[in-house]
Amino acid sequence: MRTLRQDLVLRKVGDDYIMVDPGQGMVDLSKVHTLNETAAWLWENLTGKDVTVERVAGLLCERFEVTQERATSDALALIREFEVAGLFEA
Repeated sequence: MRTLRQDLVLRKVGDDYIMVDPGQGMVDLSKVHTLNETAAWLWENLTGKDVTVERVAGLLCERFEVTQERATSDALALIREFEVAGLFEA
């Protein structure tokens, strides 16, 4: 089961969405993650759930007028980016 890290806090700052690790004594800005509006919406809807390509693609299809193929492609890309950034529980 792959789940999103629960220790990160998503905040809206101006027009941007940022995530920081509140456990840091001093904020290390190299570890601040920025998300676009869609990624932030997905983060909120995936928190506490098993993150799968099918689930992400389903959410994208429900919210946006996209084909299943496009949603699946975008879901794969998002999951890869979250993996590289270390946003999943270990």
